[in-house]
Amino acid sequence: MNLPAASPTAVQPARHFPELTTHHAPHRLLVQWARCEEDVRLAQRLRYRVFSQEMGARLTPPQAAMPGLDVDAFDPFCDHLLVKLTAFDGDEDGELVGTYRVLPPGAARRAGGLYIGTEFDISPLAALRPTAVELGRSCVHPEFRSGGVILALWAALCDYMFLHNLQTMIGCASIGLKDGPQPAVRLWQGLRTSHLADPQWQVRPWKPLPLPMTGGLENDDGDLRASTPPLIRGYLRCGARLLGPPALDSAFNTADLPMMLRIEDLAPRYRKHFFGH
Repeated sequence: MNLPAASPTAVQPARHFPELTTHHAPHRLLVQWARCEEDVRLAQRLRYRVFSQEMGARLTPPQAAMPGLDVDAFDPFCDHLLVKLTAFDGDEDGELVGTYRVLPPGAARRAGGLYIGTEFDISPLAALRPTAVELGRSCVHPEFRSGGVILALWAALCDYMFLHNLQTMIGCASIGLKDGPQPAVRLWQGLRTSHLADPQWQVRPWKPLPLPMTGGLENDDGDLRASTPPLIRGYLRCGARLLGPPALDSAFNTADLPMMLRIEDLAPRYRKHFFGH
C-alpha cells in the first residue's frame, strides 16, 4: 500500500488534546495522520473490530489483505487520521481509539471516484467536488465514545480543510439495522423536514432502503433527538445537511444517509471552536 502523494503528514504535526480520564488512569489524546503502512493497518484493525466484530458487517477485502483488517480499494488513495490514547510520558505509540479516512479531490480522481458514488448517484454534486473531501470509515473504540475522541478528530479535520483550502465535506452516516429498519426509517422521516439540503444538491440511492409509502413517524421531536446516533447528531449540530433518503448497505447491514457539510454552513459556535473566528 502506498500512502497518497498529497498526504498532509509532512505539514501537519501530531497534536495533543486535553486529559481524558479512563477507568485505568488519566491519558492524553494524540491526533496524527498515518505516516506509514503500519499506521494504516492500525486504522484498518480498529475498523475491523468495530464493523465486523461489533456490528456484524460481512467484509470482502482483497485476497491479498491480511486477516483481521477492514481493507478496500479506496484505502491506498486516502489520508488516514488517527487518535491514540497516550500516557503523559511523551509516548506516541499508545492504543488507537479513533480513526477517519479522508479522500481529497486529487486522490479521488486517481481512485476513479468516491466511495459514496458506489451507493448514490452523486452527479448533482459535480460542481462541489473540486474543493470537496469525502469522509469515511469513521469509528471509535467502544470504550471511548463519550465525545472527546470525536471532537479531537473533528478539530484535525477542520485543520485539514483550512490547510488545503477545501470547502465541503461529504460522506455517508450509517445506522445499524440489527434491530430492523424502523429506527432508520423514523430518523429519515423526521430529519427530512428540517435538515434536507436544497434540491440542487440532493442525490438518489442506487439501492434504496425500503420506505413506507405513508408517514409512520411515531416519535416526537424529543424522542427523535434521543434516538439519533451520536455521530449524526454531532454532524447536524455543526450544520450538516442530508442529501437524500438512505441507501441499504447489505454487506455492512446498515442504512447509509448521504450527508454534506459546507464550511460556509458551519454553525458559528463550532466555527469559533475549530477555526478561532
